[in-house]
Amino acid sequence: MVIRTGSTAILEYETLRDVIDVALWAGQMLLQNGADSQRVEETVHRIGTGLGCNWMDIFVSPNAIVVTTISGDDFRTKIRRIVRIGVNMHLIDAVNSISRRVEIGELDRFQLRAELEKLDALPHNYHRWTVVAMVGLACAAFARLFGGDFPVMAITFAASSTAMYVRQELNRRFFNSFLVVIVTALIAGLIASLATRYNIGKEPQIALAASVLLLVPGVPLINAAEDVINGYVVMGLVRGVTGGIIALCIALGLLIAMRLMGVEGL
Repeated sequence: MVIRTGSTAILEYETLRDVIDVALWAGQMLLQNGADSQRVEETVHRIGTGLGCNWMDIFVSPNAIVVTTISGDDFRTKIRRIVRIGVNMHLIDAVNSISRRVEIGELDRFQLRAELEKLDALPHNYHRWTVVAMVGLACAAFARLFGGDFPVMAITFAASSTAMYVRQELNRRFFNSFLVVIVTALIAGLIASLATRYNIGKEPQIALAASVLLLVPGVPLINAAEDVINGYVVMGLVRGVTGGIIALCIALGLLIAMRLMGVEGL
């Protein structure tokens, strides 16, 4: 319910509570799926003010979003944890589009909640086996770009697709994300090392480098740079450090695989 005082609309306390809840949910979905901090803040602010709040104060941190929403003399503050980190650009685009519809008055808070529930219930865009196959093909294509011949491409495909399958299984069981990277790089390295150990192809060492490209933290590193440039220094540093740790985990997994297989150098 909205109470009007003069020309100013003031939201009732329970309405204010519902507004902050849906705005936070939208922000959580963005941050968990690879959005940069500025986009998260702008979207949450757009939703809150579009639903009738006078102002929204938003604090984005690596593990949580804190929002204070203000209407007249009333305010509500709420925090929502970030429980996982992934990448889904389709979902980011969908939430951004919904927030703009809220801003121009096309959606009220009930319709917004319904739209967010639909997005939250969406299945993955692609079947897991499609992802496994396409990741294998992508890494094999990189091996070709690096100068590898078709036997090296075949080993790279086998290594990266198997590693992707293992990564999916470990993520389904909620293993630590850094441990997942180490084990995935280890599996990819063990299979790719076969090319060097048995001298398969003209430049077999290329398979080792190309087979772990599925683990490269591109989105975290890009977001880290954007956050620092836009003034979100803490978020930028955390994302940058996270990307660096992932790179170290990739190197550790490859090192273990090379030592086990008796392979020297890339």
